[in-house]
Amino acid sequence: MDNLLTISIAVTSAAVVVQAFILIAMYLAMRKAIVRMEALATEVKAKVTPTADLAHSMLTELRPKIETAVSNVSETTTMVRSQMERLDATVSDVIDRARLQIIRGDELLTRTIDRVEETSDMVHKTVVSPVKQLSGLMQGVTAGLEFLLGNRRRRRNGVGVPQDEMFI
Repeated sequence: MDNLLTISIAVTSAAVVVQAFILIAMYLAMRKAIVRMEALATEVKAKVTPTADLAHSMLTELRPKIETAVSNVSETTTMVRSQMERLDATVSDVIDRARLQIIRGDELLTRTIDRVEETSDMVHKTVVSPVKQLSGLMQGVTAGLEFLLGNRRRRRNGVGVPQDEMFI
């Protein structure tokens, strides 16, 4: 049993020594990684810091200009909206007025045409019809007078046939 205890202690001691070497190797690997990381961090910091400072200074300088531009755009949008509302109201008013004037013009033209037709009918009834009747009456009287006067001329000439009818 003494041998077992000695072997067990020897194996445990060997395991502890191996574990110690592993821990030392890990420590050295971590130390190298830390050195590399510090070098990389220093390099990144050296490159990023001027860029970040430049960006920060640019933002500091541009911030009032950007705020002014945003404010101007907001005011312009408000003014444009107001003007568009006024323009819409004006155009609507013009369209309504034009529509009303067109309706009035149409009514005026319709009344005028109706009056012209009424006047034409009235002129026809009061002037043209009596003139036609008078003209017909005059033609009748003229025909009667020609007949009467024409018969007397025939009797004076002694011939029952007018001169024009003899010449054929």
